[in-house]
Amino acid sequence: MDCEAARPLLLPRRRKTLDDVTAEAVEQHLAGCAACRHEDAADAELTRALGRIARREAPKSLVRAVEARWSPAPTPRTTRTGTRTVLAMLAGAALAAAALLVWRGRTHSEAMYTEAVNDHLRLLYSDHPLEVESGGVHQVKPWFAGRLDFAPVVAFGGDADFPLQGGAVAYFLDRKAAAYELKRHLHPITLFVFRADGLAWPTATRPIGHARGSADTMRGFHVLLWRDGDLGYALVSDLNERELGSLADKIAGP
Repeated sequence: MDCEAARPLLLPRRRKTLDDVTAEAVEQHLAGCAACRHEDAADAELTRALGRIARREAPKSLVRAVEARWSPAPTPRTTRTGTRTVLAMLAGAALAAAALLVWRGRTHSEAMYTEAVNDHLRLLYSDHPLEVESGGVHQVKPWFAGRLDFAPVVAFGGDADFPLQGGAVAYFLDRKAAAYELKRHLHPITLFVFRADGLAWPTATRPIGHARGSADTMRGFHVLLWRDGDLGYALVSDLNERELGSLADKIAGP
């Protein structure tokens, strides 16, 4: 295994998502490559920093409400009044559980937005953000052949407003992704393309080209998510929402 093959696997190695054979090959490469060990250490520190930024807790008011709902209460007597008390307790418990589920569901649906922002920053701060420099999408797309377990489909190859800078193999949550780097003036833009199955997609609330997707803003970065057939797309940048939405429409297609 050489450096080009090993470096995209450093993050999944730390996440322990590699199979045993691949993980052993990466370990053997790291043992003999000081440059990749340095890259791994730097990326690990960045991962820790991003994790600290992204960490969220349930509001204290919600925690107090749940604790109050679930706190021990005297055993009611089996009278009509007692029956009403039991029903009220059950209803309260159900409301508390529902509140926690709503909060957890909201947090879970935000995982894809958080991942998009963190992976965008990971590429920006990497010593080697681009593994292939752009000579146009027809040069970048073939480069991914054999490096991914799917064929990325991107109809838009960049233009004068959004020039394509290049690409790299990345990881999005638990799977490989094709990362395309574009630019708008001084604003870097990352497009991640990955397999869409098995992910907790947020509810699609807006049209994106011919598809439907969702949008959110986290830590000053705008993220658009959508899926088209078997593939998922995440577009992230600090570019203003209107221009980023325009780019997403071009990528998704009319």
